[in-house]
Amino acid sequence: MRISAVIVSHGHARELERSLPSLAPQVDELVVVANVPGSLPAALPTGTRVLENTRPKRLAENVNLGIRATTGDWVVYANPDAVPATDAVGVLAHFAGRGSRCGIAGPRVVWPDGTWQPTRRRFPTVSGTLVRRTPLRRLFPPLERQRSHYHLDDDLDEPVEADWLLGAFLLMRRTMLEELGGWDEGYRHYVEDIDLCYRASRAGWQRWYVPAAQVTHDWAQITDRRFLSVHTLWHARSMGRFVRRHPETLARL
Repeated sequence: MRISAVIVSHGHARELERSLPSLAPQVDELVVVANVPGSLPAALPTGTRVLENTRPKRLAENVNLGIRATTGDWVVYANPDAVPATDAVGVLAHFAGRGSRCGIAGPRVVWPDGTWQPTRRRFPTVSGTLVRRTPLRRLFPPLERQRSHYHLDDDLDEPVEADWLLGAFLLMRRTMLEELGGWDEGYRHYVEDIDLCYRASRAGWQRWYVPAAQVTHDWAQITDRRFLSVHTLWHARSMGRFVRRHPETLARL
């Protein structure tokens, strides 16, 4: 089993100084897509390949670019600020390789202080999204009122299937990616991970949460911290695209 890894850096040189030395020894090939100047640290792990864009591209475009540049049976996509434990990739690959229909596997993710991040989630509903992405969340705090969406009562120790997994760190089967046509490049930013998992689900590919694998992630949570920003607009547009692409999801109020 050959494993590749792709990281997209949009000026994340400092984050890569910490994450790359942890990830590189766990994979057979590592590609960093430098989306803008200042995206690379002073030193890179031996064997790292760099793809430098002449102009910035969307996240999904960059992920697909990295996937096409690799050859592994499995591809890890990792955020620049996601630092895997020394055995994280191996644990994910061992589990995922046992099932022929496991297309995506994700780890247990924690904050730098060790606090658990709820990265296994249910597919979004219309009402839940409106609460999470509008001032309504002041009245109905999502992490209190939408516990089932975030699986907040299920910090599990055993693998379990998921609707979708936050795209901070994902192990993906190449045959699944080829069947689905990779990540949807129509998204400006945000929702790419939901869309990927949803399309995988429709195609009969399983998505598994594997808590024995652990990754530390200093999650920015930009859209949760501010109502009005360019990121809020990007997220709204991406959710609009998701609904247009998958109108049947409107039935889940």
